Amino acid sequence: MSELAGRVALVTGAAGPMGAAAARALAAAGCRVALVDLPGSKLEAAAAEIEGALPIAADLMADGAAESIAARAAAVHGPIDVLVNNAGVLSNAKSQETDEAEWRRVLGINLDAAFFLARALIPSMKQRRWGRIINTSSLAAKTGGLTAGTAYAVSKGALSSLTFSLARELAAHGITVNAIAPAYVRTPMVTEGLSAEQRRQLLATIPVGRFCEPEEFGHVVRFLAAPLAGFITGEVIDLNGGLLMD
Repeated sequence: MSELAGRVALVTGAAGPMGAAAARALAAAGCRVALVDLPGSKLEAAAAEIEGALPIAADLMADGAAESIAARAAAVHGPIDVLVNNAGVLSNAKSQETDEAEWRRVLGINLDAAFFLARALIPSMKQRRWGRIINTSSLAAKTGGLTAGTAYAVSKGALSSLTFSLARELAAHGITVNAIAPAYVRTPMVTEGLSAEQRRQLLATIPVGRFCEPEEFGHVVRFLAAPLAGFITGEVIDLNGGLLMD
């Protein structure tokens, strides 16, 4: 029997390569999965790859979105056991190029949405005394952003702090809270968001000599969600090919 058989997982940003890989990994481990992304994204295609997957098209920035998403997923699959807060947007703008709208947009999606979804799901996790919350942080949280901008680096640093805070609060209730800090996963953020010269320079600094694959991210999500990972909480797992060792 798969290690997560009977559990229900909700993955945000699920139409993108990392979210889709996480959803596939959790489904392979036995989870029933709900996939959340924006209307008009590749959400339906991502859900079609997973038997029984529930696509939920929603704007995480909308008022009441977290509660609505939780209710829709629970109505089909039951209460959520595993939350993967993977939705995020990249901004390469440094401080002087970051206006108020950009700051609020990046913090709203990368941080606020993760908090409100966790807040909506925590009561039912507490009731069942089991839960996994996995946040997608970033190498930028530790470095200040090698190529990423100010708002992005700050949002990911705050997401790591949210991970620590919730882990401390929820440990006694059977709920673990961890984060993954990837660096330069082979997604459009890297293949399209960076120039060929930037990619060449980055590869020269990554000890393993390549970019991370989305499936490698999905593997870490599955590991942190597993029952045998229940003694790990409040951690930020680096996934950077040796680019930063601390």
